[in-house]
Amino acid sequence: IVRASGNFNANQDAETLYKAMKGLGTDEDSIMKLLTSRSNSQRQQIKAAYKTLHGKDLVGDLQGELGGTFETLVVALMTPPILYDVTSLRNAIKGAGTDEKVLIEILSSRTAQQIKDITAAYRKEFDADLEEDVTGDTSGHFSRLLVILLQASRQQGVQEGNIEADAQTLFTAGEKNYGTDEDQFITILGNRSAEHLRRVFAAYMKLAGYEMEESIQRETSGGLRDLLLAVVKCARSVPAYFAETLYYSMSGGGTDDQTLIRVMVSRSEVDMLDIRADYRRLYTKSLHSAIQVYTESLSLSLYLSLSLSLSLPLSLSLIIVVVA
Repeated sequence: IVRASGNFNANQDAETLYKAMKGLGTDEDSIMKLLTSRSNSQRQQIKAAYKTLHGKDLVGDLQGELGGTFETLVVALMTPPILYDVTSLRNAIKGAGTDEKVLIEILSSRTAQQIKDITAAYRKEFDADLEEDVTGDTSGHFSRLLVILLQASRQQGVQEGNIEADAQTLFTAGEKNYGTDEDQFITILGNRSAEHLRRVFAAYMKLAGYEMEESIQRETSGGLRDLLLAVVKCARSVPAYFAETLYYSMSGGGTDDQTLIRVMVSRSEVDMLDIRADYRRLYTKSLHSAIQVYTESLSLSLYLSLSLSLSLPLSLSLIIVVVA
């Protein structure tokens, strides 16, 4: 997990980056080693120092020197966390089509305060309302649940008297009867606290004989199903949800570079150690070894991801890159 550097000097780091990009060629190793050993807050100080010393934008210079997935990762590293979420959401909405996966991942996993900060930052950055943009690009029950999540107003704590009632309501809305009352799933799963929902899930299992995820798989479909599953999984454990997200980003045909980078960067200072532990528990192998396998296709960007969050010695990471 990324931690702030103890012997930090923003001016010195800015000079190191400037020299790495000066003249013919780019010293990518120096850039990688420095950026992955500083916290995001420290990177913002380096960015400010760079502009003061050289009158130039550090991110712009880095983009001019780099390319591909390496550039994508470096830009992500240099972006403040809330702004990174905001930019990811904007691109998911305003690009060609809608990237539902990004909307689901961010809005189901962030805390209430983070959602409020994201909404405010979105308005400041793009002079637009995030909720309006989301509803303008989505529809139906999927859109309704996204709007509920954007309100960031989940009930606090556990309502003991409502646990059995919520479980019964969900059972009646799905497994018990023919057809599905999606509104009940949306209202309960979108508005109850994570602690309360975990109790509801246990009661539901006793009542229905199925885990909540099993019922959602059978009773819903499309974007709504994916969003409900993400909400349930995040209520159970956010690190486990991201461990699964990383696993599927590296499964099947090719690697989902964007998801891999987004998760590694956004969680690097939050809960990466827990994600690593859950990855090993769920998939009986280390996240390090899983990523190492896919370094052949991602090369430098995965080297950065490894250095960033898995604390590999620089020498080992360089060996991985050379082999790739």
